[in-house]
Amino acid sequence: MRIAFVGCGYVASLYARALGVHPELHLAGVTDLDVDRARRFADTYGTRAYAGIGQLLADESVNLVLNLTNPRSHYDVTLACLEAGKHVYSEKPLAMDFAQAQELVETAERRGLMLSAAPCSLLGETAQTIWRAVRENQVGPVRAVYAELDDGLLHRMPYHLWLSETGVPWPHKDELEVGNVLEHAAYYVSWLAAFFGPAVSVTAYGSVQVPDKLTVEPLDRVSPDLSVACIRFESGVSARLTCSIIGPHNHTLQIIGDDGILGTNDCWNYRSPVWIRRRFKIRRRVMLTPWRRRYPLAGKRNKLPMCKGNTRMDWLRGVAEMKQALDERRQCRLSAEFSLHVCEIVLAISNAGAEGHSCRMTTAFDPVEPMPWARA
Repeated sequence: MRIAFVGCGYVASLYARALGVHPELHLAGVTDLDVDRARRFADTYGTRAYAGIGQLLADESVNLVLNLTNPRSHYDVTLACLEAGKHVYSEKPLAMDFAQAQELVETAERRGLMLSAAPCSLLGETAQTIWRAVRENQVGPVRAVYAELDDGLLHRMPYHLWLSETGVPWPHKDELEVGNVLEHAAYYVSWLAAFFGPAVSVTAYGSVQVPDKLTVEPLDRVSPDLSVACIRFESGVSARLTCSIIGPHNHTLQIIGDDGILGTNDCWNYRSPVWIRRRFKIRRRVMLTPWRRRYPLAGKRNKLPMCKGNTRMDWLRGVAEMKQALDERRQCRLSAEFSLHVCEIVLAISNAGAEGHSCRMTTAFDPVEPMPWARA
């Protein structure tokens, strides 16, 4: 399949580096508003630099476009690609406005095109291993989930030194203006939606705890740096999700069941070990103990054997899965409806102010299939 990138910023290099894992994907070319940046990128990765998005969309050999632009441009770029008859895989979020996200999904459906959005970490080994343990009822009925996405004092980090392989600086201004919820919440929201089905309601709160981030250049918008959400799923599971750029780095997930706790320490690592602790009762107190029945003991937490798939961090796994879905004439796992539902949840959290709000979800999706190598 011939693919093309719109946007040659910092994240584009991460996608390009994953091309070696997927010989079935060929990078036909790239484009960027910064012509010099597009040329440098094309020279680095041995591809073509289109003169503009119009030239890219006119290339009939391109089957699928990756929208790697600034989040504020996601809607316009994705719509243009769909109208040109291209399948689209977009960086998160699908759009920054829910009505626009709905329009994109409707456009893709009307034109018979496939549309999906990052992140694709749901397709990774850690997520699939946790999901299989949930399906196998290894901790009993699940009651609650605690998910953390805290990234430390981001504005005090040496972000001006973070450069991509092509010398593009990390887009700190965009990251801080768009906000950590829109940038990060989908990592766990997508997992939980796949595991437990559509969400029915979101109650959220967002606060700016550090008004002056003292950035290299002034911010046009100050987004919440601490957000907390309670998500109620159709299955009855309740999840508490915390996103911040002020708390110490913490990406842990705990899935709490009647018979134990299942978890991992980092949703950004496809091979983050999955652990499980089993409950037992002593008198009236509920205790936790390593699960000795099936898995080898590893301290106080037993590591579950990982489902076996591609073991590298893979930014293109979602694109590769779309390609396979097109070949097999089926819907991709991270479908347009699934991506829209994740977007609705994330926007509900992101739009909650200091007063907080609660809202009902309006979208749903067909159940997501686990990866073939992660089935029983």
